[in-house]
Amino acid sequence: MVEKIINELTGKKILILGFGKEGRSSLNFLKRYEVNAKIGISDQNLSPEDIEVLKKQQNISVHSGENYLESIAGYNFILKAPGIPSRYLSMNQDQILSSQTDLFLMAFHDQTIGITGTKGKSTTASLVYHLLSESGKTSLLTGNIGIPCFDVIPEITPETHVVFELSANQLENTCHSPHIAIFLNLYEEHLDHFGTFEAYKNAKMNIFKHRRPSDFLIIHKDFLYLADSTPQTNILTYPDDEMSGFTADKLKGLHNRLNIQAAVLSTKILGLSEAEISLKLNTFKGLPHRLEFVDDKSGIAFYNDSIATIPEATIAALESLTKVDWLIIGGFDRGINYEILANYLLNKPVNHVFYTGKAGKRIIELIIKHTHHIDIKAFDKLEEVFDTLRESGKSGDVCLLSPAAASYDQYRNFEHRGDTFKDLANQFTRNSLSYK
Repeated sequence: MVEKIINELTGKKILILGFGKEGRSSLNFLKRYEVNAKIGISDQNLSPEDIEVLKKQQNISVHSGENYLESIAGYNFILKAPGIPSRYLSMNQDQILSSQTDLFLMAFHDQTIGITGTKGKSTTASLVYHLLSESGKTSLLTGNIGIPCFDVIPEITPETHVVFELSANQLENTCHSPHIAIFLNLYEEHLDHFGTFEAYKNAKMNIFKHRRPSDFLIIHKDFLYLADSTPQTNILTYPDDEMSGFTADKLKGLHNRLNIQAAVLSTKILGLSEAEISLKLNTFKGLPHRLEFVDDKSGIAFYNDSIATIPEATIAALESLTKVDWLIIGGFDRGINYEILANYLLNKPVNHVFYTGKAGKRIIELIIKHTHHIDIKAFDKLEEVFDTLRESGKSGDVCLLSPAAASYDQYRNFEHRGDTFKDLANQFTRNSLSYK
């Protein structure tokens, strides 16, 4: 099937737009399969080392700097990385805007299970992969989980099931859908990339917009209306009371019970029995930064939910733990609506709330408009939170990092933020606690 991609690229003037992990993967693919094409690399922030290495290679042109997008005009096939918003690109009708994702789905459609949703897609994708591989099915995990799809192509055989985590950024310009599409949920997110919620929603919907009559769509009942204009065959919905018995020890909360049901439906399509699925669910270990228990040796139980970058995710974490004494929120402000979280905290208050960044400030401004009894503290660095816990924390308390905001005002990504929190929690000592 890789021949389909090679044929699509052969003879083109290809611009690899964005030279991060996926851009480098695209170049490696073109070189590995000796695709006959003229190649350009365009990225705003190419390092001097990258520029030097790339310029030494035959048939490769290099474009970098503030005006790097102007290089698009010289190519007829733009292979865009997910991090570059399409709304910033100026294209002619005779130019093709494509991506690794769309080329992969074109070539390996029949073997692909695609998972998207504002939240839960990494957990669900990892769970589907776990169930398949632990049941003896040949499987690969790729996509937004951190593995470019072109990197797994050499490992694919006709029997391989490819579990593909798909972000809205990856789906933005696709005109192919996977054989099994899982659509988990849709909330306001990534407005900095898409500009509007409508554009974000339309990108997400590409996972099922282009499906064939023999394809499957697994979708939460609350979002079924989104599929009204698409083929109505082979649509499976959840939640379903008949599947309430499927649980996993490491996955807490209603939101994870929903992720489990979506994963179960997809693996049943692929031939796994209910008994097999139930057995393998409890060997799933969960993923870091997703309501991850860190440590309680100090007397305070710490949970890392750094992946929570929208208010709905923070609410789900609070509901899952039921008791949270110290909540850490805030970060980079992407302009999403925080009324739902503010109202939740007003009605189900946490004793202490730490906030940071412009997003945190905006959440707190919504809270303090009303009468409340929450102890609210601002912080600039996470170390300040732990200083307060040493002074005022009590044995039996629960501290949750669930920011409801992006991390990149202070951190490289949510993993960096979560790792910082875990390091501080692990360093925390019981001797510093107050037992009031």
